[in-house]
Amino acid sequence: MPPEAVKLKEIKPVLHGYITEARSMLDPSVMPSDTVVHDVRVLMKKSRASVRLLKSQIDEAAFDREYSAFREVGTIMRLWRETSVHRKVLKSLKKKCPDLFSQLASNEKINALLNNNQTSTGLSPELKTDIETIIGILIKSGYRWRFRSLGTLDPHLLLHELEFTYHLVSGCYLTSRNYPKQANIHELRKRTKDFLYQLYFFRALNPKVIKTLEKKLDSMAQNLGQYNDYAVLISTLGYKYSGPEDTGPLDELILVIRQEQDKCLSKVWPDAYRLFRPGESLMNLLGFRVLTI
Repeated sequence: MPPEAVKLKEIKPVLHGYITEARSMLDPSVMPSDTVVHDVRVLMKKSRASVRLLKSQIDEAAFDREYSAFREVGTIMRLWRETSVHRKVLKSLKKKCPDLFSQLASNEKINALLNNNQTSTGLSPELKTDIETIIGILIKSGYRWRFRSLGTLDPHLLLHELEFTYHLVSGCYLTSRNYPKQANIHELRKRTKDFLYQLYFFRALNPKVIKTLEKKLDSMAQNLGQYNDYAVLISTLGYKYSGPEDTGPLDELILVIRQEQDKCLSKVWPDAYRLFRPGESLMNLLGFRVLTI
């Protein structure tokens, strides 16, 4: 007997909801809080992942326009997020290593990052313009999606796009596992999030199995994100190892950060191997041999 047909979650209303929610969080007269910046960026990542699922069923110009719009919002807000993340990471490290930070009391870059709190000051004209630009992008995109007719989407093409994303993640996993450079690990994180956000539309295929898979992917993405936050902090500090003849407290701080990065990756690799190793397949992960959608 063939399996019962399953209806996938509709993408258009969910995508429009992401855009509307992001717009509702922003006020052109108020600097967004760290939470708002984070949440809007997540909504834009979800929006980009959603549009990727539609790539083979909408015209190329529409795909490029929408994908670029969501990416532009994230790009504008990236520096805001990085500033707040640097501050939070450094405060956490300072709490763990107070003696070390007392030796770094004269480090101008660290002091600037620790004391930089944009939410406590008024909006600069540049920030106000950026917020207005973001709101304008979201309003236009939301309007387009509200009145865009997608017709009847082919669920098999949607599944094909999900499978394409799965293979991208698998490739990124193999690359980053063999060559664990920051750029490779960052790419693995981005593609993992795409896969995670796209899976949401396929939960009905096997809710219990897919929700479990989503939890594993979310844990991977969180740890990869923390790894990246540490990597960006090291870059922002402008650290370059000068050799064993001239070491100091900054070298020790970097070693502490490297240890934290190692902890993050140690939590990623076991699940990544089980999910994306050679020979594994999307259909096996979803728990299906025969699929009717």
